[in-house]
Amino acid sequence: MRRPSGQNLTYAIVEELGHAVVTQAYGDAVPFPIEAELCKQFGASRTVLREAVKMLTAKGLLSARPRQGTWVEPEKNWNLLDPDVLRWLLERKFSLDLLAEFTEVRFAIEPSAAALAARSATPEGLARIHRAIERMKLASQGEDDPLESDIAFHVAVLHATGNRFYAQLEDVINAALRISIRLTNSVKGVPQADVALHKKVLDAIEAGDAKKARSIMEDIVTEVLDLIQTARRKNNKAAASRGATTAAPRAASGSRNGSARRRAS
Repeated sequence: MRRPSGQNLTYAIVEELGHAVVTQAYGDAVPFPIEAELCKQFGASRTVLREAVKMLTAKGLLSARPRQGTWVEPEKNWNLLDPDVLRWLLERKFSLDLLAEFTEVRFAIEPSAAALAARSATPEGLARIHRAIERMKLASQGEDDPLESDIAFHVAVLHATGNRFYAQLEDVINAALRISIRLTNSVKGVPQADVALHKKVLDAIEAGDAKKARSIMEDIVTEVLDLIQTARRKNNKAAASRGATTAAPRAASGSRNGSARRRAS
């Protein structure tokens, strides 16, 4: 197999080392490897390796100084809104708490974006949302990807605001939705989101009804938070059940041992 070269190799190193840092393969217990060791591991030049480390440093994962080496930064210093960092975190050890926190951020962003789109959307912005809805309809018939079409809708609303800052949230929203949508659809027991409800957001935006667009988008994100809470309850119930199953044999064993001791006395 041919190894990637140049820019592709840089990104491959960023992906592997970034994932290793977030999964805590490196940290206080296991220091980050020295440059020469990493160059040998990846078959990369020092220039390529240093570029990868620079990219991870920009994400807040690493710090590096000449003659002092490279070390892992504590999690509180990581750029959690970096799409790669967010994805690595969500993949690290899937956390409903982390997903809930990010969905709360979505609640602050997406309803406002829908309202702004209702006031500002251009014909091109509306057309992009229409295309996403059509894709969602096709997905419901098995002719498109349910995940990709759902993401396309939420990203289209961000772009329809005409606000460059909202538009630049595309990558981070995309990264989180890839985890969130799979979870919420599995909890609901359906393969995709409610197309009709998403279409109501489009209708409100197209009608210029900012209040209604905001309200319906709030309903969509609130449902996600509710489904995450449902998943939490299921996990807690399953954990409690496992604990009870483990405790029962111990209790029974203790009871038998106690009876034996009483008979012996």
